[in-house]
This record gives sequence, C-alpha cells and structure tokens, in this order.
Amino acid sequence: MSERLQAIWNQKCPVCFHGNVFRRGISMHEACPVCAVKFEREQGFFLGALYVAYGLAVPMLSFFMLIVWLVWHASLGRSFQIAMIVFFPISFWVFRYSRVIWLHLDQLIDPRPKPQDI
Repeated sequence: MSERLQAIWNQKCPVCFHGNVFRRGISMHEACPVCAVKFEREQGFFLGALYVAYGLAVPMLSFFMLIVWLVWHASLGRSFQIAMIVFFPISFWVFRYSRVIWLHLDQLIDPRPKPQDI
C-alpha cells in the first residue's frame, strides 16, 4: 500500500504522514503534532469534506438498503429506515474519513511544504 493510502487509512497528516489528525472522537488538532502544518487553511476549508462524506455515505446507504430489500423484501421506505439505523454508528467514521481524505486531496492538488522547511 502506498504511503499516502496508509496515512489516510490511519488518519495521519497529509504532509508528514506521521501526526494524528484527530485527538479523539471528532475533535481535530488545529495543526499536525509532528510537523506543525495547519490543517484548516482558511475559514470554511472543510466544506469540501461534505462532498467527500456524501460520496462515502450514499453508496453505503444504497448497499444497506439493497441488502434489506433483497433479504427481507421490505418496502423501499422501510428499507431506508433500517439502512439509516444501521448507518448511524458508521456516520462517525464517515465524518472522520471525509475530513482526512479532503486534507490529502488538497495536499495533492495544492502541495504545501512542512512549516520547518519554509
């Protein structure tokens, strides 16, 4: 696995690949604890992570709905309700990974050096 994919999987900094992005839960560090790069470049920076979250959530919800519909022959409305209940605990991870993926995409598109290198 590439170093970047491993950093995304482990929710690490997009610049040094070593510092944790999150403290605990949904609480993020303002900057990388290892290389000190600031995660939020500007106000509203993580708005783009909403698109990533949507891209992660819709296929998961669709998959859960399809499974419920095929296995229990439930109506689409009931399948959606059950899929939402199953998805709710996973939404925590969708939030975290959408932000980490957004950070790494931003770093690939507009790279920034480690603050010590400036």
